[in-house]
Amino acid sequence: MLRGMELDGTIYYEVRGTGPYLLISQSGEGDADRSADLVDQLVTDHTVITYDRRGLSRSARSERTEVERHADDVLRLIDHVTGGEPVPMLGLSFGATIGLHLAGSGRLSRLIAHEPVAPWLLPPDECAAHKEELAEGQEIYRRDGLPAVLKEIGRTLGIDVATQATEPDLTSFPMTPQRVANFGYFVEHDWSAIIDDHLDPAALKDAPIVPIAGITTPRTIFDYRCSEELARLLGVELIHFPGGHNGNLTHPRAYARKLRELLDQ
Repeated sequence: MLRGMELDGTIYYEVRGTGPYLLISQSGEGDADRSADLVDQLVTDHTVITYDRRGLSRSARSERTEVERHADDVLRLIDHVTGGEPVPMLGLSFGATIGLHLAGSGRLSRLIAHEPVAPWLLPPDECAAHKEELAEGQEIYRRDGLPAVLKEIGRTLGIDVATQATEPDLTSFPMTPQRVANFGYFVEHDWSAIIDDHLDPAALKDAPIVPIAGITTPRTIFDYRCSEELARLLGVELIHFPGGHNGNLTHPRAYARKLRELLDQ
């Protein structure tokens, strides 16, 4: 097991476990530690790569970060750890968006894309509405601070932390100063990257992508609609995983079982 490694002094990453590689790209403010409970379930038969996305925790910051730059960081990480061997990638929310930029790179044997934050997948009216929603969320953050925008994030993603079902004995992730800083970078920088992001959806049609969504995610929310449109574009079934938008955190055991089934196919 390797821990506390850095790629060119810019990207912090961790490698744990034994068996075939699996790269996990986290959602939101999540760094290399965020899916610890899920990773613990997977390391018995997979070598799991996690990392701090640029701007978060132990990785370097940039004043402006495009999705393409995040994707380039992942390419360099894969080449560094595996020597260029293609790996399966679990992309979670924004991590799935990064993965879509890599789907045709030849470095991903498969992208399992959980509810990507990708407005460009949607019809023009929905795309414009959700870009506006993200911009308004940034204004809420600048005016009223993190607690106010967290409520908006929960509403947008269909997450109610007070009432959502969870598995027992989960790792606690308190709102530490580092996590507060990560949220701030995510809202200010990565939301701007999402607003400006674009890919030609037609370029994804033959890519090795498996779209997935949370079984309890409300069907009308932005990220679920992106999953639906991705599945429609690819002409495949949308696969449902345990929990909602953050099922990897709330149901790590059941999520790992479903993920393992998918990886074994």
